[in-house]
Amino acid sequence: MGRKKVFEQVAISDIAPEGKGFTRIDGKATFVEKTVPGDIVDVLVTRKKKDFLIGRPLKFHQYSDHRDKADCEHFGHCGGCKWQDIQYEQQLLYKQSIVEQAMSRIGKIQHPINKIIGCKKIFRYRNKLEYTFSNKRWLTNEEIKSDKVYDNKNALGFHIAGHFDKVLDINECHLQDDISNEVRLATRKYAIENGLTFFDIINQTGLLRNLTVRTSSLGEAMLIFSFFENDNKNIGGLLDHIIQLFPQINSINYVINSKKNDSIYDLEIINYHGSAYIEEKLEGITFRIRPKSFFQTNTTQTLELYGIVREMATLKGDEIVYDLYTGLGSIALFIANSCKKVVGIEQIEMAIKDAKENTSLNNIDHAYFYAGDTKDLLTDEFVEKNGNPDILIVDPPRAGLHADVVQQIVHMAPKKVIYVSCNPSTQARDINLMLAKYTVKELQPVDMFPHTHHVENVALMELR
Repeated sequence: MGRKKVFEQVAISDIAPEGKGFTRIDGKATFVEKTVPGDIVDVLVTRKKKDFLIGRPLKFHQYSDHRDKADCEHFGHCGGCKWQDIQYEQQLLYKQSIVEQAMSRIGKIQHPINKIIGCKKIFRYRNKLEYTFSNKRWLTNEEIKSDKVYDNKNALGFHIAGHFDKVLDINECHLQDDISNEVRLATRKYAIENGLTFFDIINQTGLLRNLTVRTSSLGEAMLIFSFFENDNKNIGGLLDHIIQLFPQINSINYVINSKKNDSIYDLEIINYHGSAYIEEKLEGITFRIRPKSFFQTNTTQTLELYGIVREMATLKGDEIVYDLYTGLGSIALFIANSCKKVVGIEQIEMAIKDAKENTSLNNIDHAYFYAGDTKDLLTDEFVEKNGNPDILIVDPPRAGLHADVVQQIVHMAPKKVIYVSCNPSTQARDINLMLAKYTVKELQPVDMFPHTHHVENVALMELR
């Protein structure tokens, strides 16, 4: 587009679905990162498309009245809580707006949207965090300008957005219980003092790669260490040190990951100390959570979310319920005692193994789980075997439903479809495809992730 252009004194008027500030420049929709409605800024246009512009703020002339002081010392560098400097009640209004925009613009849905359910606990709400080791610590502008020489560039923290090989070293994260900070700091201290090498993502060298901390509302904790090299001596030394410092940790595990990516789902997890799982409880249902298990990361709000699903279902006890993208069966088992039969489908085989274990653990004998891609499994033969669903629950990934799944849902014609989504845009798209046969009866946003633009939304649709 040639030389990048700066527009001065631009008023940000709205919030866009991905959390960026929205305005119009020369009549074009413009999305400006790190801004919110009420800000007045000079905008540098970084990308120019046919129908819209993308920019970033060069100078703030006026900050929105809805801004607040961020609690975290890493705010502005860490990309994890980009809305932490916005008053929480205003965050909720922005999220409500994101859902409304998606439903009206993408889904062509004019149904009223319930008031968003916010979090009572807006800090330390996560039950899982993954930290990354790196020998290329991110230096702030202040550190660079100081001309100080940093001999130790090892970091244990979070990736910098847009810089895959740089990691911000974290002193304190406000997202998880204190045990998470304590373990991370102790691990980093031991590693530096004992000369353990931090991962170099460019050259693919180094021992220490990732650390995942999982906690439960029952007070249990799990650690999963990911090592790039199989160095038994140094691995054992670190893990034994952590066991000695934190005897309260229930489960310590590790994996050797020498691949190009950080995913450990195709690798063997070694249980080094304690139990191979931790337990979580939602009402009367107990879940065993293993290192590879998928479980919603905000336990308190998960209870709210699943309660909404159950309330929308208005189960009488004689229904067949399908739960697509069931994970370890958390929604299915949560509502199982209120229906005649529940059937879960999930692509990840390990998750289905977890679901079956949790079914037995809770003495539930009318829940059935199948591993496979939903678009391949959900056939007429499958429905004939398991019974046509009266109620169908879907909780797909951010990409939403495959077109074949939408088609099969419409073909099965359950009386109710309850669509749980972490992406209102793809949810609205999918709902629109079902409107010929279904009527939207209720839309309920839920905030699962304070200080971010992410919002969960539950949609109830009924057969026309």
